[in-house]
Amino acid sequence: MKTILSTLMLSAAAFGAAPVLAQPAKNIVLVHGAFADETSWDKVAAILGAKGYHVTQVANPLTSLSDDVAATKAALAAQDGPTVLVAHSWGGVVIGEAGDDPKVKSLVYVSAFGPDRGESLAKLLAGGQPSEGTKAIRPNEKGGLIVDPAAFPTVFAGDLPKAEAEVLAKKQLPLNPANFEAVTEVAAWHDKPNFYVVTTEDKTVPADAQLFSAGRMKAGVTEIAASHAGLISKAADVADVIAKAAQ
Repeated sequence: MKTILSTLMLSAAAFGAAPVLAQPAKNIVLVHGAFADETSWDKVAAILGAKGYHVTQVANPLTSLSDDVAATKAALAAQDGPTVLVAHSWGGVVIGEAGDDPKVKSLVYVSAFGPDRGESLAKLLAGGQPSEGTKAIRPNEKGGLIVDPAAFPTVFAGDLPKAEAEVLAKKQLPLNPANFEAVTEVAAWHDKPNFYVVTTEDKTVPADAQLFSAGRMKAGVTEIAASHAGLISKAADVADVIAKAAQ
């Protein structure tokens, strides 16, 4: 009897999940990365909003992986129906943890990390040569990590007008150094359809590292000639991929 009940429960769970994956999503939840805030998604959000999507930009605090996951889960809890969960950069670690929510139809990674279960960002980066962006990371006066504002326009946002890049540099949120050592417990990309936008001119997370994550996830890949700020400089291209994931 227990075996039959267990089988029925699993079948019911699978039946519940299937409609979410089959239905188009009208909800988009955007998770920002390190050295940025939720306004980094403004241009993408405006494009998707004009297409009729309900868009939420998560203000994850970057204080810990668990804090960022909690902020993302709170945003998901507020959604009504199938949702596309999107991340930039460090946000990929976050959506891997939060993306097992039953409302999540698909995952979109934009220049983002995609660790597997039991991996930390430090482990994922181990063995590779530091990028120009990594070399420009500095502690601020409180010990949080930022990209050196003088280097930011070049290493983070090389395809944006300098004045716009300088504004972004001033708005960047500091990253808790402990986030590099946070070990993931979930990798939602194993179980959800996923898409990846590779920014080929990226000096912060090099294209090779992005392609490694995308390949391991068996993601649908779109390459755009953009810097790490491709979500801003090529917002229309990024929005197109998200809209595709919503279908």
